[in-house]
Amino acid sequence: AEEGGQTFQDIQGDVYEYLLSEIATAGKNGQFRTPRHIIKLVAELVAPQLGGKIADPACGSSGFLLGAQQYIISQLAKKDGAELIEDEDGFKRAAVSQSLTEDRKNILADSLFGFDIDQSMVRMGLMNLMMHGIDEPNVDYQDTLSKNFNQEGEYQYILANPPFTGNLDKGDINSALKLDTTKTELLFIENIYRMLRKGGTAGVIIPQGVLTGTNKAFINTRKLITERCQLKAVVSMPSGVFKPYAGVSTAILLFTKVYDYEDEIDQIPTNHTFFYDMENDGYSLDDRRTKRDDFGDLQDIVLQYQERNVEKLNDRNQKYFMVPFSEMKSEDYDLSFSRYKENIFEEVDYGEPSDIINRLIADEVGENPDIELISQLRGGIVKELIRLKGEIG
Repeated sequence: AEEGGQTFQDIQGDVYEYLLSEIATAGKNGQFRTPRHIIKLVAELVAPQLGGKIADPACGSSGFLLGAQQYIISQLAKKDGAELIEDEDGFKRAAVSQSLTEDRKNILADSLFGFDIDQSMVRMGLMNLMMHGIDEPNVDYQDTLSKNFNQEGEYQYILANPPFTGNLDKGDINSALKLDTTKTELLFIENIYRMLRKGGTAGVIIPQGVLTGTNKAFINTRKLITERCQLKAVVSMPSGVFKPYAGVSTAILLFTKVYDYEDEIDQIPTNHTFFYDMENDGYSLDDRRTKRDDFGDLQDIVLQYQERNVEKLNDRNQKYFMVPFSEMKSEDYDLSFSRYKENIFEEVDYGEPSDIINRLIADEVGENPDIELISQLRGGIVKELIRLKGEIG
């Protein structure tokens, strides 16, 4: 009976998520729903464990909290020897959450924390988690960048896709944030750094501009996540991932906090960073986002990240490689894939100019044409080619 009840709960959770996907439109605060397969990818890279506090400072409908929950449940099921089922994106997941004992369920319920500034989103997020077995979710109506939010060093894991809304009013920004900027995408990265406890890991989706911006605040943001954190991975994503809501190119940043702001840095925590250029996420990159027959790069990203190795990953012609910190620093901490990719231009031998002209003439009038007859023509491309041939000998 318990299993039947659990199956029903899984089904009603799926139905609710389907409804969310149907009604999700780009919100007034620059929010857009993160596709489920991208949430699953971020959860797989962050790899949250049972007992660690998990947060999303701009949680929307709580998709990332749910993704973390489902990842943890699947890992528990795997440890218990249960058979996992490969889902439509190639991720191994527990079909029914039998491994979620009352004890584990309570630990998990007390581990998930979401915040959002949109009250209707908070209600959706609460409902989403309740539909998935969390009776009293911790989802609060709060502006995590504002002066009245001061949760430093609280969380072991943060998974987020903060809104890229542009700028805030300087007077509203929490004074504990040190970056001299009003740009939300930078402030959220710094705030996530503050919210992480030492040793805590974040998986954050950001607009590509954060990787390359030359303004001082952009450089200082990248400096923060490479010099006070270990920047583990940068996964660039194609611009179609958030269609039809937005066409912006994005990337996933994966970093672990090592030093607080007040700590002296003994040794730079970032040694090498794993870069991957996702070209295909298993769905068409148009507005329809139709499921393709394969998983795209999703499973390869997880595999290559987990098996990353400095010695092996030094070929800059691949779609993934490792980049040393010293090189990133020398490039103003630029974190774009294209900055480090080596493009090899193969030299093509087209032959002598006279041979090329002969081929062009042959294309027009066939092999062995009557040159004398053609030379009497008043004009045209062939006459011009013959004249050119005469000039270069």
